[in-house]
Amino acid sequence: MSKTLGILGGLGPAASVYFYQLITRHTEALCDQDHLDIVLISKASIPDRTEYILGTSTDSPLPSMTEGVKKLVEAGAQIIAVPCNTAHYFYDEIERISPVPVLNIVKETVSLAQSAGIRKLGIMATAGTVLSGTYQKVCDSLGMEAVLPCEASQQALMDIIYKEIKTAKAPDMNAFLSVAAELYANGAEAIVLGCTELSLIRGLEKYPQFLFIDSLHVLAFRAIEACGKKPCGFPAMFSERKSI
Repeated sequence: MSKTLGILGGLGPAASVYFYQLITRHTEALCDQDHLDIVLISKASIPDRTEYILGTSTDSPLPSMTEGVKKLVEAGAQIIAVPCNTAHYFYDEIERISPVPVLNIVKETVSLAQSAGIRKLGIMATAGTVLSGTYQKVCDSLGMEAVLPCEASQQALMDIIYKEIKTAKAPDMNAFLSVAAELYANGAEAIVLGCTELSLIRGLEKYPQFLFIDSLHVLAFRAIEACGKKPCGFPAMFSERKSI
């Protein structure tokens, strides 16, 4: 029997909508009843995660996040997904208060990369995610190396995320690809889209010189699987992932 998925969304809203679409699109189903039962809360009012991590705000997102998780469980959620990489700075606290399993987008994504034979992993993420070291710590625990952008490139990514994608503007693809090229020049064998806003960039298959691993796609795959349904339509490397 399948489990009900709880999604703590709104971080940001567009990425949450896309995550729901991914789950629906990639669940093997012949009728409505073959899809997952889902409880979704879109708490767009949750304070900005990066601002808190960087110390530019004292308004912690954690109370609102824990409240959201508790409401999801009360509504029947049996597994929780949080489609926001930066929010995983608070993962240990969220997992501690949750009576049901909480999927970890960072661990699942790095695990997939390791299963694909990647040893040096480029990280495209918010400054909050980079500063918190969530990807670096998981990479290190698996004997992998995280390759990070230089300061100017990290700022370019923040502009793409906050000034373009979050405001519904077209991303500066020249700037995006410049960061990707820098990561590859520094030894990256693949690049994680470690911010769910970056998952909203379309057409990356037009740049086969880069291998992008989309963390939001990884989370969708794992959520479908963990809830007892069969994922479909994902790259072959997803099925070869080892859980950690």
